[in-house]
Amino acid sequence: MLLCGRLDRKKILEELYTIGQKNTISVKRSTVAYQHMRDPALLRQYYRMKMLPMTDRLEISGSSPTDIFIGRFNYPNVYIGPMVPPEFGDTSLMGRPEGWTHFSMETIVDFRSRLVRGMHVSKVTDVEKGKMEQQIRDLALAERPADSDVLFKKKPFVKMTMLDEVQPFGPSALMKGFELHNTRADRKIERMYLDTDATARTAMRELYEKGLPVSKIQKSLSAGLFGLKNNRKFVPTRWSITAVDDTLSKDNLKVVKDLDQIDAVYAYYHVSLDNRWMIFFIPGNWEYESAEAWYPKTVWNVDGTSVSIYSSYEGFDGRSEYAEIGGCYYAARLAVSEKLKELNRQAVVLILREVHEGYLMPVGVWNVREHVREALTGKPDILHNTSDIFTYIKSKMDIPVKDWVSNCRILKDMLMQRKLNSYIR
Repeated sequence: MLLCGRLDRKKILEELYTIGQKNTISVKRSTVAYQHMRDPALLRQYYRMKMLPMTDRLEISGSSPTDIFIGRFNYPNVYIGPMVPPEFGDTSLMGRPEGWTHFSMETIVDFRSRLVRGMHVSKVTDVEKGKMEQQIRDLALAERPADSDVLFKKKPFVKMTMLDEVQPFGPSALMKGFELHNTRADRKIERMYLDTDATARTAMRELYEKGLPVSKIQKSLSAGLFGLKNNRKFVPTRWSITAVDDTLSKDNLKVVKDLDQIDAVYAYYHVSLDNRWMIFFIPGNWEYESAEAWYPKTVWNVDGTSVSIYSSYEGFDGRSEYAEIGGCYYAARLAVSEKLKELNRQAVVLILREVHEGYLMPVGVWNVREHVREALTGKPDILHNTSDIFTYIKSKMDIPVKDWVSNCRILKDMLMQRKLNSYIR
């Protein structure tokens, strides 16, 4: 396993792909892709063309799903702005990924591609300065979709974003003006916004415990609504998503690590968006590993000819470096920490994810958080010893067990322990 800090994701995956050439994993075409005869490159072009009708206007009016986007390019002078579709009504579902788990890839990209992103350059520390900054803040505070008018300096341009952390969206353009109408603040968020003596961590935890959706907490953090009075700033959307998942899961784990160990191996299996999820809760003190296998023609293995597998791990004391697999690691950790709290147990947790060809473009790390959550709502298969784990993997995953073992520390340790026990006997 490579140990690295905040390195470029593509560079990491290229290095891991090179190392993985020793593995000869057979590649079978995804049944989802085969059923619809879909070529990922052509489908991405199709959605790009669908966005074009929205690029011939300098003004858009519609109901924003209280969605904002804060860029990270040229930090600390970044692009801030609203996401507005050219339609009125209840558009809240467009900005609430917690409600997307039963949608197809086409449906998700279809309604997200209708959101036009307005852009305005602002210094991240200017969160309390300027009319545009105030409007962005008010939009993030809003309880329900807000009617908006956006005037652009130039016609919006289409750029297919390939960011696995964030949800897709449509065309973008610099704004000349932005107006909100008849907004009402969410009382829970407003209370934390007005509390300038509470830290951002305190605000996140309190809102989470009150049942506010994680996606709403992430947008609020991004809009600079939390923190001590003189410390508030805009947070790039990609950073805020991971920051919330990381912070909340660490808080959960403070409780989980003091609980009794689970008494059997719990195995969960789930399929969605041509992703196969396998989650194991194994008796033992907290350890956690998440491994991802990307098939050729998928987002992070577009030009590959074999499957790329890579993983991130932490022991009981956690980890100090940013996870190699990025924000997905923290999103899944939040989901499993919630389930362990519910079970009132701690465990060794292993997640195996096969990403097949039908996952043709990134839709955001919500995909990981929400589908792991969904998998854990099902009734688990109870395995009575660790040997059954390898049999279970073989029965449901396409990738051979040996290749998972060679890329997963927890499986390697488990196999070595089995051999040691056999030798001792």
